[in-house]
Amino acid sequence: MKKFLALILTLAMALSLAACGGGDKPADSSAADGGQQQSQPADSGSSGGDESYNISVILKTTASEYWGYVVAGANAYQKDHPNVTVTVKGATSETAYDEQLNMIETDMNNGDIDGYVIAPLQADMVANMISGQTKPIVAVDTDIDAPEVLSFVGTGNEAAGKLGGEAAANLAKERGWTEIKCIEIAGVQGDSTNEARMAGYKAGIEAAGGTFLSDETQYANAVADQAVTCMEAIIQNHPEGIAVICANNDDMAMAAARAAAASGNENYKNTVFLGFDGIQSACNSILAGEETMSVCQEGYSMGYNSVDAVVRALQGEQLDEFIDAGASIVDPSNAQARLEQLQGYLA
Repeated sequence: MKKFLALILTLAMALSLAACGGGDKPADSSAADGGQQQSQPADSGSSGGDESYNISVILKTTASEYWGYVVAGANAYQKDHPNVTVTVKGATSETAYDEQLNMIETDMNNGDIDGYVIAPLQADMVANMISGQTKPIVAVDTDIDAPEVLSFVGTGNEAAGKLGGEAAANLAKERGWTEIKCIEIAGVQGDSTNEARMAGYKAGIEAAGGTFLSDETQYANAVADQAVTCMEAIIQNHPEGIAVICANNDDMAMAAARAAAASGNENYKNTVFLGFDGIQSACNSILAGEETMSVCQEGYSMGYNSVDAVVRALQGEQLDEFIDAGASIVDPSNAQARLEQLQGYLA
């Protein structure tokens, strides 16, 4: 009888061990699958996968042509990925700081939002506002120095500025200028993007043997009407002419070129007016012989790729700290081709 009971106990223990082993295997397999899903998104690159996401895109403004391309790119991502809802908003101007901060605060407290794209007007203020946020945040156009920001999608502004500054100085030499001086009509003082472009312009002008007159920088808050006033002051201070006038965006460069033409001062006839953005109106101005050239950044790609980056982060992918949208120079030789490309984005 004892031998029979021992046999029964042995069989029971064997069955118990077999049951535990069977339970462990599916659990381990499930954990492994979960790890693979995090490191390998459902669809690599620009894919939203199958899960639904709600992405908030908060821009510096939506009231300019350049930002219209960023909006178009973000909306195009939603069109290509119906499972991703993209909501785009922006301040009424690039100096409406409180308005943008209110937008960010509202969306940071919205539990229905899964991730954020932000182009900050005041990067330091935004860094404080997003402190502690655990949902994915990607900066676009202007970086935010905060650990919560997973990636910056934009232009290497200093490198792009140098590209433009050097090209402008070399063209000024071709136009007959022997003394290559450059004055910048800048955007918003203290803005990190503006400062990076200015540093790039200075480096490019000096690399080509010119002089960047830093002490004579004129700030126009990134708007055309103030750029006109700045250009009028430059002409008054330098009736002999300046070889290169560079601006933080195309709107200001075009306004400066028009102001110089309206002044009647022939010493500005061969001045190189360099803008930044490469927007449609700049292409038309270049083709008309007004603005001379522009550093092109790819706003459409920034909008598209920034939303894509947030979605990839939500799918568990680790992002590069900087996603370079690239830059190039548009001048009379390629302005028509650039114009047609931009028109296609908004079609």
